[in-house]
Amino acid sequence: MSYSYLPNINSPKDLRALPESAIAPLCEEIRAFLIEKVEKTGGHLASNLGVVELTVALHRLFDFEKDHLIFDVGHQSYVHKLLTGRRDAFDTLRTPGGLSGFTVRTESPYDAFGAGHSSTAISAAIGLLESDRIKGSDAYTVAVIGDGAYTGGMVHEALNNLPKSQRFILILNENEMSISQNIGRFARYIAKVRTKRHYVKAKRFTTKFLSHIPLLGKPTLSLFRKIKQKMKNTLYNSNYFEELGLFYIGPIDGNDYTVVSEALEEARAQGENVIVHIKTVKGKGYPAAEAEPSRYHNVPPADAPRKSQSFHRVFGETLSLLADENPQIAAITAAMEDGTGLNTFKSQHKERFFDVGIAEEHAVTFAAGLAANGMTPFFAVYSTFLQRAYDNILHDVALQSLPVKLAVDRAGLAVSDGATHHGIFDVSFLSHIPNMEIFAPATYETMRAMLRDMSVSQRPQAIRYPNDTEDPRVAPLFYPSGDYRAYGVRASFGVSDTPSAIVITYGSILSRAIDLREKWAKDGKELGIILLETLKPYDKTASKVLPYLKSNIPTVFLEEGILDGGAGMLLSDRLYDSGYTGRIKLLAIRDHFVIPDTPTDIYEYAGIGIKALEAALES
Repeated sequence: MSYSYLPNINSPKDLRALPESAIAPLCEEIRAFLIEKVEKTGGHLASNLGVVELTVALHRLFDFEKDHLIFDVGHQSYVHKLLTGRRDAFDTLRTPGGLSGFTVRTESPYDAFGAGHSSTAISAAIGLLESDRIKGSDAYTVAVIGDGAYTGGMVHEALNNLPKSQRFILILNENEMSISQNIGRFARYIAKVRTKRHYVKAKRFTTKFLSHIPLLGKPTLSLFRKIKQKMKNTLYNSNYFEELGLFYIGPIDGNDYTVVSEALEEARAQGENVIVHIKTVKGKGYPAAEAEPSRYHNVPPADAPRKSQSFHRVFGETLSLLADENPQIAAITAAMEDGTGLNTFKSQHKERFFDVGIAEEHAVTFAAGLAANGMTPFFAVYSTFLQRAYDNILHDVALQSLPVKLAVDRAGLAVSDGATHHGIFDVSFLSHIPNMEIFAPATYETMRAMLRDMSVSQRPQAIRYPNDTEDPRVAPLFYPSGDYRAYGVRASFGVSDTPSAIVITYGSILSRAIDLREKWAKDGKELGIILLETLKPYDKTASKVLPYLKSNIPTVFLEEGILDGGAGMLLSDRLYDSGYTGRIKLLAIRDHFVIPDTPTDIYEYAGIGIKALEAALES
């Protein structure tokens, strides 16, 4: 479509200068722009289409150069980015060094707080509120949070610590979805909360009227409030939000700009903490996204190849088959049923499938409870989200040596989602936990074999795998006879036992080592590769690696994870302890979050690409 208003919006000041009559067509243009761009670049589409009117109203009513706007998770901030001078960067959305798919403080002064994980917005907002109080600032703090985030425990911890303030507005965006359907009693409660607008207006009028009566007004108002609250608590269930000190407005139609704008004005005028409960349609204005919001939650780029299979699909299908044989197997997800491939398990074993909502800490300890009573629970979770449950793994699982199984999905660099989603820390933080075993399958068949063995093991274990398909070159190189049950340490040295150099590696970055092997073969050089599909116990792994090593052959440990405490560092120590006298160079991510500021190859930027590998082997 042709754009009449959007090209002229380069800052919120331009937005505020528009007449009211321009808002409806502007919202149409924003939706058309998002559909056009996001379907090319990939990204979070449905959630952003749902918050167009809300975001426009926020930027017309508040000045976020001074006030603070926080989006929980941040994946619904695309409209906010459009209105704050980042329109021309949308062709680089979710590319390394390009426009982030989440809010990032270094990207714009309008991004008050960086995000990428769920349920953090209210805690951060309280920090901003209290710092404004200390500084004497009269800035407003607005937090936008979806009803799905209310399944996360941090939200309730934050609300329990909400200070008395006159300048906090919490916007609850109810669209009845997080990524999968919202789970839990609180999500169901939110859907039932109802307060009529005429009630709110009457309450405001009464408050103002009584407040202006000399001497008796304020005591009378206080008495009325106590009586009203007592009666309401007797006749009805108490409003959760009001009990926590939030003046409640809503629910309102969050896709009606006029209604939203009026509600925000009302909230700003209250002089107390306010929650504005809006109801929006995820995917609004795009029929396909409205019909299937989960499918359009995070759309792939237009040129992305379609995957007929993937590691997480193999995981889900295999686990379901194993559960046919073993009634003790259970599956757990934290609002990621689709993303972790557990759809099949849910359909086949509904009574043993548990979606606990966005509550990773609870998921791990819940799994520990299942295991303590004889079950074998598998918790499927993205690597980046598993970080949230570190203490639970340590204290509730490993310390008790319970057979909880962690299926660590999306392991490795997250090329599109960026730093908040890089799965580069799990090996390091799991490696130093006693009683934990770690596996990293490189083929679908080794994954199936590992899962079968894990399902009968009585130890806590983790299996990590990428958001990708298997490399078809791996099986012929490392399993030519198809003996997948013999996974652990495998080597491929070509025709010679003394190659020009050796690479030790694991995970999806194996493909880059194979790329270099093929490049060298054209030049008459041989690159030997040692594949680790079992990492921990490191003593056992080292004993299997040692026979393949030659002290006079250049050797590099290539790792798609952080260097400090990573598999390369730990395995090298074990090899040196075992008497290895050669040198192993460690090529891993060195003490940074991998955030390029210009478009680039993220593996080369992280120092673990093919060029870096070749340089390390030849230096």
